[in-house]
Amino acid sequence: MISHLDHIVLTVADIEKAVSFYETTLKMEAISFGEGRRAVRFGNQKINFQLLGDEVRNHAMEGSGDLCLIAEWPMEKVMASLQESGINLLEGPVTKSGAQGPIESVYFNDLDNNLIEVSVYQEGELSHTDTHHTDEQSDNATVEESSSSTGAKSSSQPSSSTKYE
Repeated sequence: MISHLDHIVLTVADIEKAVSFYETTLKMEAISFGEGRRAVRFGNQKINFQLLGDEVRNHAMEGSGDLCLIAEWPMEKVMASLQESGINLLEGPVTKSGAQGPIESVYFNDLDNNLIEVSVYQEGELSHTDTHHTDEQSDNATVEESSSSTGAKSSSQPSSSTKYE
């Protein structure tokens, strides 16, 4: 019945800072859609952002998200890029169980304390799916250029008993 995930929505304190963080730190494509809505796209999916207090259908709290993102890069390159962006890791790299097999993961928080897991499928396992979006998707969203950087550093640390799945 279900073939794939199209998008998720994260509640954030500052939409432009969130877009910049995901674009700069995780190399996602910043887009605009609808009436002034903002998102980032990667592969065939996107993350939409809604401003804290402006939720229409739910009352999500800032920092309540928990995402696992599959990287196209080897873990060493992921780690180097995150370090270059000033990201403080909460955990990892550690071996976890992904939807399609074992993954190597690192964990950190975004600017709104959403838990971000960046993972790489282990050698011999599925590494990623087709990351090309369709022309129709391109027609529905405008690519935004960004000249900002975040310099983001997470100060949130898990308790000693915190384990991420």
